[in-house]
Amino acid sequence: MAQMLAMIHTSPTLTPVFGALAAAEMPEVAVFHMVDESLIKDTIKAGRLRGLTIRRLLGLIESAEKAGADAVMVTCSSIGPGVALAQKLFDTPVVRVDEAMAEKAVLMGRRIGVAATLRTTLEPTIALLREKAAAAGREIEIVESLSHGAFDAVLAGDTKTHDRILSESLIRDMRGVDLVVLAQASMARVVKEMPKGAIEAPVLSSPELAMQRASVILKDAHRLEAVGANN
Repeated sequence: MAQMLAMIHTSPTLTPVFGALAAAEMPEVAVFHMVDESLIKDTIKAGRLRGLTIRRLLGLIESAEKAGADAVMVTCSSIGPGVALAQKLFDTPVVRVDEAMAEKAVLMGRRIGVAATLRTTLEPTIALLREKAAAAGREIEIVESLSHGAFDAVLAGDTKTHDRILSESLIRDMRGVDLVVLAQASMARVVKEMPKGAIEAPVLSSPELAMQRASVILKDAHRLEAVGANN
């Protein structure tokens, strides 16, 4: 039987993005998607990740586990602290979308630019980077770039304005950094469409790195199952 990866999204726009990445990285793995926009809407409204929202996220992860998922990926960085809790509670591996990116970032440079269109995403991303830097024994300096108005524009269906605000913020704020970390998976598309050299530093985004992490986890689990079956 094929392994299964469940992906939990807070925006339906991420379903095709991560679906395509999964198909490219692990074509042998079956994928199913779960979307709940209210998780991010509640977090934005409250200005923080509430305990109730974390409990609802845990319920979704439990549903994915019961549906037979061999691993679960949560693709929203704003609810990342809830994913960290889930990793301690579930036997099924739970992948935090920005964890692999943060681990790589703290090894690549000291002055790290962090870009976001939401304060509720910027803050947990910075906290994760500091946590990973401490674990790796590295000292880092964070340079913030918050694209005010970009998220409101995309909610209103004005993708062009979102992309313009984000591009301008990145060019303005990310000068002199060793690398740039994109706090939201959806931002990678905008950077790819910017002129070459518009951002001088290397740019890290979470989707590809998270999918590679999920692939390794599933392959390791498959090997362990095979060893167990042969003993």
